[in-house]
Amino acid sequence: MSTQPHTYAADDPETALKYAIQHIKGDRVQIVEGVIDAVSPSWDHENAADVIREQIGPTMRKLSCRAGSGDLDLPGSPNWYVPDLAVVPKDLAKGAGALFPDQTLLIVEVTSDSNGDNDRIVKRRRYAEYGAPLYLLVDRQERSCTLFSEPGELGYTKADGPRPFGTPVRLPEPFELDLDTSEF
Repeated sequence: MSTQPHTYAADDPETALKYAIQHIKGDRVQIVEGVIDAVSPSWDHENAADVIREQIGPTMRKLSCRAGSGDLDLPGSPNWYVPDLAVVPKDLAKGAGALFPDQTLLIVEVTSDSNGDNDRIVKRRRYAEYGAPLYLLVDRQERSCTLFSEPGELGYTKADGPRPFGTPVRLPEPFELDLDTSEF
């Protein structure tokens, strides 16, 4: 039995790097500004994402959306992200490989001690640059949440927060709900 090799343009380092990380067996990895980063969140980290998923679940069903931590490609950059949670239209989630940030309705990143500045600075800037409409930063080190909206080439133009854990965070259209942050 022979397998067909996957091809990519050898003179295109971005494509080669993104191809390579998609074929690492057993690990979920992302690329942040050209640096390969293994994704292995703690249970506390996962808890925050799951609390959000549970709260937005009924609204997602009404909107025909799905939530998960699927791959997000940022073409033309050395970035390939695995968000802690992204909400996307159901039709895009079926059979999709990587999606683009502007195809999401909401992206959530939960900080870790080891790479919190990636979520606070780098990903916030890149998600805005690539048109993600809403970016929720759950900062476990600062014990706060910030919702960024109105993306532009230079970053998000609107920020609601930081709000201390325990203070509700309003998710605007299309969600129109107050997120309870007391369980983070």
